[in-house]
This record gives sequence, C-alpha cells and structure tokens, in this order.
Amino acid sequence: MSAYVYDAVRTPFGRFGGALAGVRPDDLGAAVIAALVDRGASPEAIDEVVFGNANGAGEDNRNVGRMSALLAGLPTSVPGSTVNRLCGSSLDAAMLASRSVETGDADLVIAGGVESMSRAPWVLPKPSRAYPAGDLTAVSTTLGWRLVNPRMPAEWTASLGECNEQLQQKFDISRERQDEFALRSHERADRAWAEGLYGDLAIEAPGAGLVRDEGIRPDTTLDKLAGLAPSFRADGTITAGNASPLSDGASGVLVGSERAADAVRRDPLARVAGRGAMALDPQLFGYAPVEAANRALERAGIGWSDVGAVELNEAFAVQSLACIDAWGVDPDIVNQWGGAIAIGHPLGASGARVLGTLAYVLRHTGRRWGVAAICIGVGQGLAVVLENEAAT
Repeated sequence: MSAYVYDAVRTPFGRFGGALAGVRPDDLGAAVIAALVDRGASPEAIDEVVFGNANGAGEDNRNVGRMSALLAGLPTSVPGSTVNRLCGSSLDAAMLASRSVETGDADLVIAGGVESMSRAPWVLPKPSRAYPAGDLTAVSTTLGWRLVNPRMPAEWTASLGECNEQLQQKFDISRERQDEFALRSHERADRAWAEGLYGDLAIEAPGAGLVRDEGIRPDTTLDKLAGLAPSFRADGTITAGNASPLSDGASGVLVGSERAADAVRRDPLARVAGRGAMALDPQLFGYAPVEAANRALERAGIGWSDVGAVELNEAFAVQSLACIDAWGVDPDIVNQWGGAIAIGHPLGASGARVLGTLAYVLRHTGRRWGVAAICIGVGQGLAVVLENEAAT
C-alpha cells in the first residue's frame, strides 16, 4: 500500500520576538490542523495526529500534538502524539505517518510540527539536595545544548555555529559563496510570495495578522551581507545573514492511503516514494542530509539524475552548499521558492515545511521526482522522496 501527501499548509514564519511571539505554540499547531480539516479532511476520518516539536518544556506541554488536536476541535477519539528529533521532528512525524499508512494501521494522518522559539522558557536544574545555599542559573531552551552531561566529549557539544565553521574548513566553502546563497534565498522567497506561489500553502497566523514570512529581506544585497561581522569566530565566515534565524511557526501535511481520497475529497499531491535517515559524528550534523537523501533515492529506485526539485532546509548556507556539492545537483532546482535563511527555521515546523513545499513545487513545475531533506543537531539527517504521479 502506498502513502500519499494530499495537502499541506503552514503559517507564515515569524521572527524571534516578532509578530508571532504572542501566540502560544499549541495555538499555532491548532491553526494548521483546523486548516487541513477546513480544506476537506473529514474529522471523523482522521486516524491520528503526529506532530514534531523540539522544545516541549513550556507551553508545548509535553505533547503538543494532542493538545493542538484538541484545541483544533478534532473529536476526542483522535489520538495525538509528539515526536522529537530536534530540527527534523516534523519530517520524522510525516515519515511515521507514511509508514502507518503503508502498513495499513491508518488511512489518514495529520502530520506536522510547531515551534515558538520566542516563547521557549528558561529552565532551572533541580538541586541535588534540599535547600541549597548557592545560586542556580536559569538556562534558555530556545536553541542548542543545555544541562550537558559531563561525560559527553567536548567536540560533540560545540555550538551549532562552531560546528559549521568546522564544516566550512573541511570543504573550503568561501564566505562569498555563502553570502551569494543567502541572497538567493531572500530573492526567491520574495518572488514566490509576490507571484502568489504560497497562496494555497500558507494560512494567516492566528491572532497576529501575519500573512507573509516575516524574515524575508527583499532589500538585502551582497554588499550588506558582506558587511556583517562573523558570529562564531573572529576570523569565521558564518554571519547572521548567511544562517537561518530563530523563528516561530507551524506546518502540517495530510498523509493518507489511496482510498482516503473519498474522505479528503481531493486527489493527492504526491506519493511518498522513499525515506532515509543518517547519523554521523555530532559536530558534522550539517552534512548528514547527504547520505540520508542518497538512501531515500535508493529506496525509491531512482538516482539524482531523475530529480527535478530539492527542498533542503537551510540551517546554514555553508552546510547547504556542502550537501548540494556532494549530490552534484543543479543549484537552480534547490529551494526554488526560497529557503530557511529567508523564510525562517522554527525547529519543530521546518521538516513538514520542506515536505509540503516540495509537493507544491512538483505540481507547479510538472516535475516527477523530488527530495526533501533536513539536517539535525547532534549528527543526524532525514530525507523523503516524493513522486508527482501526475507527471508520469
């Protein structure tokens, strides 16, 4: 049995502390679920909700998938779960949904993810004994390592930016290439919104009036990007301009079997043709999508020469370029509607964003095969191959 992507929606992504900072993550997730239902998915036909989320410490309330489903008004009989594979959480959720459909355990699943990095709380470690006399430090849960186990090797727990500076050295990817890639991300995202390409994919964020990704900078230039100081090393190449920003937002995809078409009342956008996962040394996480995508292609029975569209989450320009170089693909087919450097990267929402965008890009371009891929902190990568059967 095959699994299909029937629909995909997302909120526009907001800047850290920006338009969506006042919206709870469970409300963002509920908006996406409600939109998928309003667009044709019968609530009674939904077998399960699987959501991705990287920070469950605050208003995400441990199981934001279930919370969002309830807030969206789904029947209480619809189960909900939450997946945490950091940046890959919602792509992992979609992969799990597709496996459930393929095995016959479900006919229709809402998969997606949400993150409010603005509202991620500070946490205090519990003291080892009662009534300690000393101070405790509140730790931010917004991004990166926290409360690190001292047994972890130091090279594994470097900051995400430092890890990508190491990747830059390994593959000798210049600052100029990174800035050019970042500029293209903004130009393509701005053009896609202006041409209405996100009209069917994006919904208005609840209670915020945000109707377009907040981080896109249509006025940026290479000169402006070149003038930014390095963020992680004094002599480094990674800046705030060629890396993805902290963001808020939610995304979702409707995954179902062939017979789910009657309940959805629409034809599928694409078939899930292959999946791949990869892990390597934690500090090399940015390169993990390379083999994840290769594995997904092998399982789909095709090669890179067959691929007409790639959606690769742009955590950093340098790791994106390293992956593109390794695959040997034409950069023009990668992130045709812009990427995370411009759009934003709310951790738990980005995987379903790239998957949903890929399904729409394949339909828009008429290409048959596409790859959605994402790098994941602590040395992992995920990838999914989609087939646009209307192009066969």
